[in-house]
Amino acid sequence: MEKLTVLYEDNQIVVVIKPQNVPSMPDESKDQDLLSMVKSYVKEKYQKPGDAFIGLVHRLDRPTGGIMVFARNSKSAERLSKQFQEHSVEKEYYAVVNGVVKVKSQKLTNYLKKDTKENIVKIVPMSEQGVKKAELVYNLLAENDKESLLKVNILTGRSHQIRVQLANIGHSLVGDVKYGKAKGTTSKLGLWAGKLTFEHPKTKERMVFVAYPDETVSPWNKFDMGKYIKQ
Repeated sequence: MEKLTVLYEDNQIVVVIKPQNVPSMPDESKDQDLLSMVKSYVKEKYQKPGDAFIGLVHRLDRPTGGIMVFARNSKSAERLSKQFQEHSVEKEYYAVVNGVVKVKSQKLTNYLKKDTKENIVKIVPMSEQGVKKAELVYNLLAENDKESLLKVNILTGRSHQIRVQLANIGHSLVGDVKYGKAKGTTSKLGLWAGKLTFEHPKTKERMVFVAYPDETVSPWNKFDMGKYIKQ
């Protein structure tokens, strides 16, 4: 049973850390999920009768960990959702990838299409029907002889975007069994949502949150994450 880590809360929002391998919301696995954890937390802390309202305004893939914000009422959910839709939310990810990245800073633009049967995302020609444009910018932060640590800013919010785009340039994420070659790995997926910046839905204040992955486990134990994730 995972314990909920709350970074901030008021009567409009709750900002928490999603542990790696915990679903953002209920799914067919029936495993413990973050949305239900936040609902239980609010219900118990504020002794709310019935089901507490918690608005899911964005998601992280199950194997990805890091910062998520939830809304505590419908108006805040609407305002936060609009920020995500308009890409005014700044999302900073940290990725540990296989290989030494030679191009230290690069913008990647691809067209993605989801294969719902296989539950994977593929890079396809722009002319294909149903494609979605995906853009990200990465910067190399550190490397060793086998792996590289990247800071990744996504300019669009597409499913599996970072995983498939980095794999496409020959640098799949460490621990990625879906888009890499990490069959039978014991490593966590090398992807962490370490910084989130948005406008408070009521006060309009600029909110900035940072969080570090568990540096006692692979692949995060190979880099000094506190040196790179800053307010």
